[in-house]
Amino acid sequence: MAISNNEILLMAEVVSREKGLDREIIFHAIEAALATATKKRHLEDIDARVSIHRETGDYDTFRVWEVVDDEGELEFPDRQIPLSEARESDPELNIEDQIEEPMEQVEFGRIAAQAAKQVIMQKVREAERHQVAERYKDKFGTLISGTVKRLDHGNAIIDLGDTDAMLPKSGMIPREGLRPGDRIRALLKEIDLEARGPQLILTRLSSEFLIALFKLEVPEAGEGIIEILGAARDPGSRAKISVRTHDANVDPVGACVGIRGSRVQSVSNEIAGERVDIIVWSTNIAEFVIQALSPAEVESIYLDEESQSMDVVVTEENLSRAIGRGGQNVRLASELTGWELNLMTDKEALEKQDAELQVLVEKFMKLLDIDENIATILAQEGFSSLEEIAYVPKQELLDIEEFDEALVDELRYRADDNLWTDRIREQEKMRPAEDLLGMEGMDEETAKILAGGGVRTMQELADCSVDEVLDIMEMGVERASELIMTARAPMFDNPAHNSLN
Repeated sequence: MAISNNEILLMAEVVSREKGLDREIIFHAIEAALATATKKRHLEDIDARVSIHRETGDYDTFRVWEVVDDEGELEFPDRQIPLSEARESDPELNIEDQIEEPMEQVEFGRIAAQAAKQVIMQKVREAERHQVAERYKDKFGTLISGTVKRLDHGNAIIDLGDTDAMLPKSGMIPREGLRPGDRIRALLKEIDLEARGPQLILTRLSSEFLIALFKLEVPEAGEGIIEILGAARDPGSRAKISVRTHDANVDPVGACVGIRGSRVQSVSNEIAGERVDIIVWSTNIAEFVIQALSPAEVESIYLDEESQSMDVVVTEENLSRAIGRGGQNVRLASELTGWELNLMTDKEALEKQDAELQVLVEKFMKLLDIDENIATILAQEGFSSLEEIAYVPKQELLDIEEFDEALVDELRYRADDNLWTDRIREQEKMRPAEDLLGMEGMDEETAKILAGGGVRTMQELADCSVDEVLDIMEMGVERASELIMTARAPMFDNPAHNSLN
């Protein structure tokens, strides 16, 4: 029993209506299925195309040839044609073009029709997945609401109404115990076009999910009156968010907490009872860190802006509170502020300061050739480098009670002399050696650039790979290779140089 024209039109109409897909998508799927069935009915390894007339259901079948280069044998002789032969019929053809010729219609019986149906359903599924991806492509990082449909190997399948999504076990809040029928919210994390099951992947673990929940529950945050600048989470246990507002009439913390804690409680209920601390963001990083470490009380803070770290001093009684259970409080505060936080007691802070002071004293004694007493005074007065001693206004040193003008002048001279010596030493490191400068094929500019990159001698160049030379300076691969081989030439001229002995 063959597929009739009316059956083709009916199939396109029914599948289009049932799957909510455009009829054109269905026609393309049927054409692909019929082309596949056509190829299977031929002994040769042909390629075919089927074109269905949308109004009547009639269809035309064409054998397709790919135009390939004349050189060599044809890899697929039943579906390829040499360029010279193809141009006999059309001089405008080029390699990778296709030519077609009508071929006899094939009657599709029941078995062929069943195979065609399988191909059609596959194409329909692909079209459905493409439609899902299109509908949700602009929803990355936004809240998605749905109902737990079932649990599958620890993952939750979520019914979104128009499609299913997957909340993997790795995206669930620990110990939240989801059950079929539960209404939940999650963040759209990924669209996996290759997945066999649901292609929308959700998460409830990210900081962005927590921020999105607050924007939903707190109108002022959703409208932008309150800004939520960051969040740090230990999912299911505790979290911290930082907030601010430019409206002096709005209390950002109070607005996020809500009347009798209603708003923050709603968020907490959604994330399995996770406790949320709301911190006022500040441009003063020390103040921000102090707020982030609450409920612990901070005694003092020492910042190191270069390493983005700070020592936070607390009393012995406050240390465990500042650290939190399993280090949770300080870890979340560090993540929220973006600074590495080193907690210590007053005693530990003093010991560290004394150790750092002693290192600085020894440095000044060695570099300036001064006694411990003078070095200690410099360190205690806040000087930490030779640059400061050499170049700060002279009066700052004269203001030190124990220093007179002669001593200040001598200290500045020694510091400046030491710095000049360092500069000369660094310049020497950047200067190419004579053997590199005199090497065949080498020019002075190239030698200087190589030296600046740490390659000062012929031996060092000989030890380089081509990629290492190209990382130092731009040149052709061939030139880099020639320079390296020239540098290696003495090794080949003197076999003893390469001896294992």
